[in-house]
Amino acid sequence: MPDLETMRHSAAHVMAEAVQHLFPDAKFGIGPAIENGFYYDIDLPRPLTPEDLEKIEAEMRKIVQENQGFQRSVMSRQEARDFFEKRNQPYKVVIIDELEDESPSIYQQGDFIDLCRGPHVASSAEIGAFKLLSVAGAYWRGDEHKPMLQRIYGTTFPTQQELDDFLWRQEEANKRDHRRLGQELDLFSISEDIGPGLILWHPKGGRVRVAIEDFWRKSHYEAGYEIVFSPHVGRGNLWETSGHLQNYADIMYPSMDVEGERYFVKPMNCPFHIEMYKTQIRSYRDLPLRWAELGTVYRFERSGVLHGLLRVRGFTQDDAHIFCRPDQVEQEVVAALDLTMYLLRSFGFQDFDVYVSTRPEDKYVGDLADWEKATDALKQAVTKMGLSYQIDEGGGAFYGPKIDIKIKDALGRSWQCTTVQFDFNEPERFQLAFIGEDGKEHRPIMVHRALLGSLERFFAILVEHYAGAFPIWLAPVQAMVIPIADRHLEYAREAARRFKAAGLRVDVDGRRENVNFKIREAQLQKIPYMLVVGDRELESGMAAVRSRSKGDLGPSRLEEIQAMMLEQIANRE
Repeated sequence: MPDLETMRHSAAHVMAEAVQHLFPDAKFGIGPAIENGFYYDIDLPRPLTPEDLEKIEAEMRKIVQENQGFQRSVMSRQEARDFFEKRNQPYKVVIIDELEDESPSIYQQGDFIDLCRGPHVASSAEIGAFKLLSVAGAYWRGDEHKPMLQRIYGTTFPTQQELDDFLWRQEEANKRDHRRLGQELDLFSISEDIGPGLILWHPKGGRVRVAIEDFWRKSHYEAGYEIVFSPHVGRGNLWETSGHLQNYADIMYPSMDVEGERYFVKPMNCPFHIEMYKTQIRSYRDLPLRWAELGTVYRFERSGVLHGLLRVRGFTQDDAHIFCRPDQVEQEVVAALDLTMYLLRSFGFQDFDVYVSTRPEDKYVGDLADWEKATDALKQAVTKMGLSYQIDEGGGAFYGPKIDIKIKDALGRSWQCTTVQFDFNEPERFQLAFIGEDGKEHRPIMVHRALLGSLERFFAILVEHYAGAFPIWLAPVQAMVIPIADRHLEYAREAARRFKAAGLRVDVDGRRENVNFKIREAQLQKIPYMLVVGDRELESGMAAVRSRSKGDLGPSRLEEIQAMMLEQIANRE
């Protein structure tokens, strides 16, 4: 059986042949295999409709049934150029002009001929079960100044069962999309008047964020961190010293003039923490220093890549910097990993992929010996934590090796969250030092680490992981008190006041709607508990409890309900 990537790339060619049959004037760009399928960028005379996708899919089935073989041949560069120019395929001509290969390969199946390195399956009958998924616009070469093509996405799997499982996961992912749930649950919004990629946190989203931040702060204090705060802008010379203007100018916003000096909004927090370090002479006895900040940073992202909360222009990093002696490095990395495992597991994530990223081949700073020691320290730390890991050869930043941790959500999707990163660059640039036991100056080791990543991205992951039904300790509204009639409203409000005094997030639905409507609304808002109160409950100091997941739990006294909820919150249920 052919490997999945080869099968998917071959399916892209079969799809292109089907398009050519239906749209003889189609001009073809590129058609690679991708992580979950394949796509082909095509210049077509009109926008495709869902009905067109069905027709293309039907034509693909005919091609599969014909069992067309994939035939490879080789042309000279000029022959290939002339061939595709004659067939009115200008995008292929552009690709050929960019090739270094003097003898490009050509693949043909049926009457479709394509410029392609291959490999392919032996015949069209081997591409397995397939499905066309969607159409999107895609600029040629990703350049907004070049023509907009139509990108047709599809997928294929060896068996129909595997395809059906994938399509179910896709459907479930669509239901969990944080952008849709964010609107339905009134968590956040993005205003075009304010600007794309800039997030407005609504009161309910704000409640969840505060719960996350409070737990984060408590956990960091317990782990020996101090929490610091830094401004949102800094002078240009700060970013020159740090190297950001030289290496990250493309993600930084243009400078602003303040009394004749350039200021930049910060893309990162590290230079500010470094400047705090430099305010005193540091002794070896002072180290390690662990400084954490929920620091909001701003990075320019092109509008085409912005995606809800997952890719934004302004975000708050779960950021920290550890300044330590070389002999403290391994224990500090172990402690950082221990804290991240505690945090991530507390938020309900149990499956992780861990990567140790090593020195890039060409562009890097620092001595090779330091790189080897740092990389070994990262490996030892991961091993001590009992975590299996993979090596990402050359995947480190130019300024140091790192550990990346990806979490898996309820659908098995991987999300990048934690990074623990050595930095050989900024301590040198800023001439950081500590006084050692020998009375001489030594360079401290600096470790960057973000455990949750950005709050925006992590919040989006939580929304999709839980499909908006947060566990009670994170839920924006932990219980809704529902009075049956207006005469029960004051009792409902008094009950809510008692719960709020105990630190619970409880609201009252005082609308003049029937009880079933209110219960249904609370269920749609994914509120963990609904507390219905009427005449009997008012007389007995009780409430009829309904659980979001378990249904009717019967009546309980208010103090019993409060105790139950507080216990579940303490256990982070």
